[in-house]
Order: sequence, then C-alpha cells, then structure tokens
Amino acid sequence: MAHLLGGENLTVSYATRTVLDGITLGLEEGDRIGMVGRNGDGKSTLMRLLALRSTPDSGRVTKRGDVNVGYLDQSDVLDGDLTVGAAIVGDQADHEWARNPRIREIMGGLVSDVDWHANVHALSGGQKRRVALAKLLIEDHDVIMLDEPTNHLDVEGVAWLARHLKTRWRPNQGAFLVVTHDRWFLDEVCTKTWEVHDGIVDPFEGGYAAYVLARAERDRMASVVEGKRQQLVKKELAWLRRGAPARTAKPKFRIEAANALIADVPAPRDSMALSKMATARQGKDVLDLENVSLNFQGDDGRKLFDNITLRLAPGERLGLVGVNGAGKTTLLKLLNGEIAPDAGKLKRGKTVVTAVLTQEVKELDDVADLRVIEVIEREKRSFNVGGKEFTAGQLVEQLGFTNQKQWTPVRDLSGGERRRLQLLRLLVGEPNVLMLDEPTNDLDTDTLAAVEDVLDGWPGTLVVVSHDRYLLERVTDHQMALLGDGKLRGLPGGVDQYLELREAALAGSTVTGGGNPVTSAGQAQAAGGAGGGPSEAEKRDARKALNRIERQIKKLDQEEKKLHDLMLKTTEAGDFDKLADQNKQLRNLTDEKDTLEMEWLEASELLGD
Repeated sequence: MAHLLGGENLTVSYATRTVLDGITLGLEEGDRIGMVGRNGDGKSTLMRLLALRSTPDSGRVTKRGDVNVGYLDQSDVLDGDLTVGAAIVGDQADHEWARNPRIREIMGGLVSDVDWHANVHALSGGQKRRVALAKLLIEDHDVIMLDEPTNHLDVEGVAWLARHLKTRWRPNQGAFLVVTHDRWFLDEVCTKTWEVHDGIVDPFEGGYAAYVLARAERDRMASVVEGKRQQLVKKELAWLRRGAPARTAKPKFRIEAANALIADVPAPRDSMALSKMATARQGKDVLDLENVSLNFQGDDGRKLFDNITLRLAPGERLGLVGVNGAGKTTLLKLLNGEIAPDAGKLKRGKTVVTAVLTQEVKELDDVADLRVIEVIEREKRSFNVGGKEFTAGQLVEQLGFTNQKQWTPVRDLSGGERRRLQLLRLLVGEPNVLMLDEPTNDLDTDTLAAVEDVLDGWPGTLVVVSHDRYLLERVTDHQMALLGDGKLRGLPGGVDQYLELREAALAGSTVTGGGNPVTSAGQAQAAGGAGGGPSEAEKRDARKALNRIERQIKKLDQEEKKLHDLMLKTTEAGDFDKLADQNKQLRNLTDEKDTLEMEWLEASELLGD
C-alpha cells in the first residue's frame, strides 16, 4: 500500500506537560483509522499536526506531493453570513452539482431537511455540523480527517455517515482518520485503532471491539495495569461478545481468544435481581403516561404527542431514539412532571424519586466554588451500588476523578468532567427513577465504560435519550422511537429496526429543504454510490481467500503455541543463545500472522462482513 502522509518524532508540550513525546506514525492507502484516548491526551492535537493545521515543537510531518487532505474541526468554521447553498457548493448552479450522483447522495444524507437559502448563523448546532460535513465530503480528498464528526448527529445521521465512509473508496484506496467517542461508529467504519495515552500512540488492528480485546490481552500479559481498569475492560469485552449479532462478524481467531478471556466474566448485570431490588424500593407503580397529547409550542394545531401511553415498570431500562425535534427531551420533562400535557395524565407512584441529567448541566452552577469531593460529600459520605458499599471518594475515583482531581474546584472542570460529576451527584441522592438526556456528550471511551459499569449495578428505573446506539444497546434492555408523527413505537428489533422504519418513511419521497433540490438518502443510493460494489466473481474469490487465510492462521497459532512451550523450556535450561534464535522465529511467525490478518480484513471488507 502506498504511503500518503506521516509524522516523524513529533513532540508537543504545554507548560510542564508533554502531550506527544517523539511520535512516529503514518497513513497508507486503504487505512481506516479511529483514534481513542482520554480527553486531553492529545488526539485532536495529533490530528491537527497530521493535517498540517499546526506545527510540533520538534519533529516533522511529511506527505506525498499530490495528496489532498480534507479536515473537519470540532469547532464551527463556517462563514455565518453565507447561505447554506453557498457554504456547501460555492457559486455552482444547482444543475452543475446535481449531475454528480455522489454529491446528490451526500446532500440527501446530510442536508435534505435544511433550508438551502437560510444563513448559516441562523442554523442549530446540529444543522451547522451537517452543513460542514457536506461541504467537506463533496470535495475530492485522498485523506479525510474528522474530529468528533458524530457530535450533534442523530442515530440516523451517524448511520448514514458510516455507510458513506465505508463505500466512499474501494478497500485499498483513500484513507481516513477519525476522533470520536461513538464506539458503534468506531466499530462500524475502522479497521485500525490508535490509542493516544501518556505521550505515546499504541496501534491496534481492528475497530473498537478488536481494540478492547487487544488491550485486555496486552494488559494481562504485561501484568502491570491496575485491577479496576482490567476488570472494566474485560466486562466491556464480555458485553461486546454477548451483544448484538452485528458485532459477531469478527475474525474467528479473535472470537476464540475473546471467549477464552471472558470465560469467568458474569453478564453485565443481573436484570432479575435488579428488578426485585427496584420493586422493593419503588413498589409496583412507577410512572405512567396515559393517553397523553401535547401540542407544539405556539399551539398551531400540530401535535408533538398524539394520544400516547407509556408505562414504566420497576427496574425497567428504556432507551429513546428519534430525529432531532421529535420530542425526546420533552417526553422526559413530561415524565418528570416539569410540564403538563394538553390531554391525558401522568400517574406517579407514591415512593417515586426522580433525577434528570440534562444536556446543559447547569445544575452545578450553584456549587461552582466547591471542590469535586466536597460536592459529593455534601450529599452523602457513603452509599451502596450493586450490593457494595462505597465511600464518596471511592465512587468519585471510579468515574475517573483521581486523588488530585477530587480537589479541583467545579468551575475549573471540563464539560465531560462536569457531566460525570453531575451524574454522581444524582446517584448519591438515591433516586429510584433516573433519566439521562444525551449523557455521552463530551465523554471519552474509557469514561463511558466506567459510567456504564456504575449504571449496571444501579437498582432503579432508567430512561436514556441518546444518539449513541452503543450506549443504548449496552445499558438499556429495550428501545422505543419517536418517529415525528406524534406516536411512540416499540422497537423489538432495536436501533436497526428504527433505521429501517426511517428509511422506509423516506424512500420514494423527494425532500425539498426550502428550494433545495435534494433527493432522499434512499433515492441517492439507488442512483449509485461512490465506486460501486464488488462483482459476484470478486465475492467468490474473497470467500475462497477467507477460508484459505483462516486455515493458515489456525496452523500458525499451533506453531506459535509449540514455540512458546519450547522457549519456556529453553529459559529454564539457561540456553540464552538458543532462546535468541527462537525469539527470532517467533517474530517471523508474528509478522506472517499480521500479514494474513490484514488480508483477512481486506477480503472481509470486500464482502461487507
């Protein structure tokens, strides 16, 4: 594969802290790379360096002369005075760009519902994000770098972006690098993962699921990682292997290793036990919305909710999905009694205590001058989670606040840290109904795993509104959808069923966004995507290759095991010259296996597995 761009000995320091310390890496043709790591560890810094948007303190970035790099920043970089059309296509006439099927597909997938003639500054945050993405994606780039592209996108938008990136180039063409906390997205589009931590970058083969497995194996073999982090990684790995069927399309050699690693790991949560505990705390009645209707603000005759009924049971874990503006946050406010319906009623159990994590987290403003540990200890000094007794300090530490961070004033916390603290504050108040409105905002993947671990042992009724489908599938037992027609619909098929319903609703219809001649996503795909799909002959060859590669890898695994046994005996005998030869053989085996795994991934991608 041809080299596109890379960095040599990149070092970046801020004040007394070194964020990147002598990093050397590169992007090749066909690379599909996701970057993960804690907030502040240098992911965005590294991406800006590779995109030539900033310069390192030392080291250099090089790229092939003809390589064109497209870059999406986290911040809003659009000219607010431009119209949507001008911001995306410049001064091109509609008939010029509409002749290109790839551009039509992008317009239909991202901005079909955005007013083509509106000024950018008048758009919502989510609309601005989609306009910026559309502007980037209609251009021809050899490398695309996306910094938190899923921020402000709903479930449908994230799914569309994943499909687009997977079909934009053929398997060995182009490259992209993405920073995101959306673990479903990482698993769906990435074939490599870079973990940025402690000034270095560790590369892993595969998407998020493969990265979790590889990190657990690395930590176990090194025997230096702390016990709590090891258990969190193993628990999340267990979820990945026991989760939705879509996640099981992994190489067999990885699945077998995963099964061996998690043989002693229990299910993420004991739903029956938690339900019994919740019933004891709440009684049989929790929250019921009965025949509720609510008009849109302004009472123009349209209904946000039209005669909906929702009954929450003790210990129920419900996920809510829907397009932006469908009424998800409003539904939480109805359940919490903050607003009254125009018709119907809310029935509330006598012992119900609710708590809501809002999107803005303004609730911490009144404790801005207190330190993190002081905020929690003001509520309670010890409490029970999942049958275990925790001090305030222990729970604070479990959600990523180190001993030093526990003494940070609330006003100095980042957005993600504020969300973690407010969630802790709600939990220690011992509610028995917890409602979370977009809880993943500003949280990195490690923190999300820690939050999920805390919620696993929480015995109460949980309602989660989120565009993060990984979180929804991970912490809720069933999902429901608001489809924008005033109705609430159950989703026995989960988020996949929701996407099918939305696609069916859009199929065959031409959506005009204030004069924007954009076809729907379904029509655009029918008109032809970028690059086309593989032929039947190519698919047959790929299937044969998969079978051959899996046999070869199995044989190499057996040889590797025998070699490890020989090396153990050689070490005991003290024959270090022979051990050096055996170590060389092991490296050769590993290199051969890495090459085969790459071939497996390429063949699998061709088949769409």
